[in-house]
Amino acid sequence: MPLALVALAVSAFGIGTTEFVMMGLLPNVADDLGTSVPTAGHLVSAYAIGVVLGAPLLTGLGSRIPRRRMLLLLMALFTVGNLASAFAPDFGWLLAGRVLAGLPHGAFFGVGAVVAARLVPDGRQARAVATMFLGLTVANIVGVPAATLLGQHLGWRATFLVVAVIGLAAMAALARLVPRIPQEAHQDVRHEIRALGNRQVILGLLTAVLGFAGVFAVYSYLASMTTEVMGFGESSVTLVLALFGIGMTLGALAAGPLTDRALRPTLYGSLAALSVVLVVFPFVAHVKWAALVTVVLLGGVGFMTTTPLQMLVMNKAKDAPTLASASNHSAFNLANAGGAWLGGVAVSAGWGWTSPALVGAALAVAGLAVAVTAGALDRTPGTSRIVAGGAGGTGAEVPAQAAAGSGG
Repeated sequence: MPLALVALAVSAFGIGTTEFVMMGLLPNVADDLGTSVPTAGHLVSAYAIGVVLGAPLLTGLGSRIPRRRMLLLLMALFTVGNLASAFAPDFGWLLAGRVLAGLPHGAFFGVGAVVAARLVPDGRQARAVATMFLGLTVANIVGVPAATLLGQHLGWRATFLVVAVIGLAAMAALARLVPRIPQEAHQDVRHEIRALGNRQVILGLLTAVLGFAGVFAVYSYLASMTTEVMGFGESSVTLVLALFGIGMTLGALAAGPLTDRALRPTLYGSLAALSVVLVVFPFVAHVKWAALVTVVLLGGVGFMTTTPLQMLVMNKAKDAPTLASASNHSAFNLANAGGAWLGGVAVSAGWGWTSPALVGAALAVAGLAVAVTAGALDRTPGTSRIVAGGAGGTGAEVPAQAAAGSGG
C-alpha cells in the first residue's frame, strides 16, 4: 500500500472528526456561550452549509491546480477554519469558523479519490479509494468520541485546537508522501453543469437531502438525548457516539455488496428501515439497553443509504463525474443542515427531546417516496438503466465500498 494513502486517510480522519464532533459538544458549547442547545445546533448546520457551498465552488476553482497542491490548499483552509473555531470570541464567530472549516470538505474527498486511484495499478483502485475513506470511518468510531471526551474535560476549544494540529500533521504527510500527479485535460465546467441537469441526478440528490436529513434530525441532538432521555451520565456520551459510529461502519460495509447486486432495492430497503427505526426510537429511548441497540441500528440503516445514492448519481451523471461527486457531498450536507435545524425546531416547540426522531421519520418517508418515483420514471421507455458497478461512461469503475465513505 502506498504511504500516500496513509496521508489521505489521516486527512479524512481529521475532516470526519471535526464534522461530527459538534454533536457531542452541543451542551458544552451552549453552556459556555450562554445559549440553548437547539440554538447551538445551528453550528452543525453551519458546517454543512460550508460543505454545500464549498464542494462545487472549490472543485470548479481548483480544476486547473495540480492535484497535490490542491490537496494542500484544501487542508490549509480546513486547519484555519478549526483554529478560527477554537479562538472564536462569541457564538457568531464560532458559526463563521464552522462554515470556513466545512468549505474544503467535499472538494478534498473529490480530489483525494482521484489521487488515490492514480496511485495504484489497474485493478486496485477500489481498495485505494476505500483506504482513504477508512479515515472517515475511524473518525466516527475513535476520533469523535475521543474529541468529545477531551472537550468535556478541557473545554470545547481544546477539541478544535487538537483537530487543527491533526490538520497540520495531514498537510505535512501530504507534502511528504503524495507524489506529483499529472494533470488531466481540463473539462469544460459548463458541460458538467449541463450533465447534472439529468432528471435522475436531480431526483437522486433530492432523495439524499430528504432521506439523510432524517438521520441528522436525531444525531445532532444525540448527546442531549443520552443524558436527558436515556438516563446516562455525561461521561456516557462518548460511548453512545462510538456505538453510532460502529453502526455506521457496519451499514456502510453491508451496503457495498448489496448495492453491487441490486442498487434501487438497496436504496428502498435502507430508507424504509430508517423510517421504522426512527419511529421506534421514542418508544424505546427510556430503556437503556434498547436505546443503545437502536442507536447502532440508526447508524447502520442511516449510512446504508449513502452507497446506493452515491452510485445512482455517479451513474446518471456519467458525463460529469467530478462535479457530480461534489454535488453529492453538497446534498448530504444540506441534509445535515436541514435535519439539525428541523430537529431543533421540534425541541424548541416543546415537543420533547425524542421529537426529532419523528421529524426524521417523516423526512425518511419523503425521501423514500422520491426514490420510488425516480425508480418508476427510470423504467419508462427511453431512459437509461442503472448499472451499479460503474460510473457509466467515465471509463472507470466506481467501487461501491468507496462510495460508502461519501456521506460525510
